[in-house]
Amino acid sequence: MNEMLDTIIIGGGQAGLASGYYLQKNEVAFLILEAGNQVGGSWPSYYDSLKLFSPAIFSSMPGMNFPGEPNRYPQRDEVIRYLQDYKIQFQLPVMGNQRVESVKKNEEGFTIRTMAGDTFRARTIINATGSFNNPFIPKIAGEELFEGNIVHSSNYRNPEPFLNQRVLVVGGGNSAVQIADELANLSHTTLAVRQPIKFVKQRLWGKDLHFWLKLIGFDTFPFWRLGKTAPTTTAVNDSNRYKERVMAGKPDQQPMFTSIYEGGVIWPNGIKESVDTIIYATGYRPRFSYLQGIGALDKDGMPLHKAGISEIPGIYYVGLEGQRSFSSATLRGVGPDAKFVVKKLLHYLEYAK
Repeated sequence: MNEMLDTIIIGGGQAGLASGYYLQKNEVAFLILEAGNQVGGSWPSYYDSLKLFSPAIFSSMPGMNFPGEPNRYPQRDEVIRYLQDYKIQFQLPVMGNQRVESVKKNEEGFTIRTMAGDTFRARTIINATGSFNNPFIPKIAGEELFEGNIVHSSNYRNPEPFLNQRVLVVGGGNSAVQIADELANLSHTTLAVRQPIKFVKQRLWGKDLHFWLKLIGFDTFPFWRLGKTAPTTTAVNDSNRYKERVMAGKPDQQPMFTSIYEGGVIWPNGIKESVDTIIYATGYRPRFSYLQGIGALDKDGMPLHKAGISEIPGIYYVGLEGQRSFSSATLRGVGPDAKFVVKKLLHYLEYAK
């Protein structure tokens, strides 16, 4: 493309679509580049049984309510359909199969090259890729010796392949517990945790936890104004029977193993145990390697920004965890962040003119 656009959005998930919504409202010339073949970002790659931790009423993006009964907890495929419908509803320009390979800065703005061999030009860039494309697996002594299976939760789909296996799920967050809970129906499953799992009630006095977080202002409190990243939590929302099941040992939880040997793991008490599969539900890390050459990242590859505004003029972020508030990077949180960032971007474009 030889046309100079006002903005290129990198990523066609919830953060990219919310950013597109506000750019569209302001009649900005933009394009969304999505690495996959459809909108939805990481959602099509999540495990089959994934259920939102927030009810539909607290899972909407700007301009379009999440459909259906407002107090239910939508499934993964419902979120995928919602994002696809969102793109259609607002006629957002998305180009699929365009994973960004490099970004170069020049006097006019930026030149973006993709792995498909295409080149795009834009005055500004909104990075909205999230971190799902960079799964994190901690280094454990002896892991290279293990003869079983090591899987990250990003590659887990359902429990059937693990029938009658001895499985360890590493992690103490919502995804780890959801995965271990369904595996425990078909396999001998243990949650390996650094700290005992903390459960919080999903509903208090008849209202979902997110109602109270919003009511007291914690969900959207602007921690960035204090020069801080919004806090995160590993507490597990006990919307089903998770705490009861874990307390009953199906699955059980054990302190994190200290090392790995050929046939399994070694627990802190020195006991060896044979294991078939280790599933790491240990989250993700942002990866913006295509920005490394223009000084937008620190030595660890993390974005240098404040509330989504990069230290490099013309570069912005939406969808980073804790970017502006506790709800940043969630379906309910990307809208306010996108609105804030687009406002700053519009001022920059006016100034740049």
